[in-house]
Amino acid sequence: MNTKNGWRQTVARVVKSEMSVRGVKYQALSQRLQEIGVEQSADNLRNKVNKGIMGADLLLQILYVLKARPIDAALLDEILTDLERQNA
Repeated sequence: MNTKNGWRQTVARVVKSEMSVRGVKYQALSQRLQEIGVEQSADNLRNKVNKGIMGADLLLQILYVLKARPIDAALLDEILTDLERQNA
């Protein structure tokens, strides 16, 4: 697996997982971000999350407004290992 692609898929999984746990759809995520002064349309967020491509600032802002669970190296390792198995 391409390392860059693996990290992008990991970003997508982390954000989608946090959205799912909280029952937050892209429109609500857009609104939450707007409340802290970040302008991102629901469609733009969907595109960025699905591709796993966004700036570190937006990733942190998303995790902040979702009140995300802690992310540690063990979680990232688990996701990357799972992705490797799926793509093998």
